[in-house]
Amino acid sequence: MNNIQLTDMAGAYIEHSMVITNFVSIVSHQLKNSLCRVFPDNVQYTWWFGDEKKIVIPDASINCQVRSRRGNTFVNAPQFVMEVVSDSTEKYDRAEKKDIYCKEEINEYWIVDWRRKRIEIYNLDYDEDQKPCYFLFRTVTEENKEELEIVHFPHVKIGFDELFDLEW
Repeated sequence: MNNIQLTDMAGAYIEHSMVITNFVSIVSHQLKNSLCRVFPDNVQYTWWFGDEKKIVIPDASINCQVRSRRGNTFVNAPQFVMEVVSDSTEKYDRAEKKDIYCKEEINEYWIVDWRRKRIEIYNLDYDEDQKPCYFLFRTVTEENKEELEIVHFPHVKIGFDELFDLEW
């Protein structure tokens, strides 16, 4: 049985999109000569959990297996996912999407709150039963902005002020 959930993004703030655009712009140039690519929120990932089909569209992802796709749908898991929370998606991003990404064993998951200028960096690990789970690695704010890094892509440099450059 197919159980597909769509989340209405109508009414998203322009700042939400600007953070995604900033991230993709900063990272894409640095991944140019690698096997990895960064994608904005125009690609989807399709995974099966038993008989249940899950389709997610992350706000941004880094995927190093870009040949594992059909059209704009990837069938493999990316190595990095970022979600920019908004009023309409925050609960979904923090609960169901986070759980899906964990089950797919995505190494790093960022939750970005443009309203509070805060980034939560989660890393994948395994509990005592060897089940994948996310652990909060670091929360980055204005006070510790120099600590912002993509943990699993240490050669990629991203500045806090660049990410949150929301000026028109």
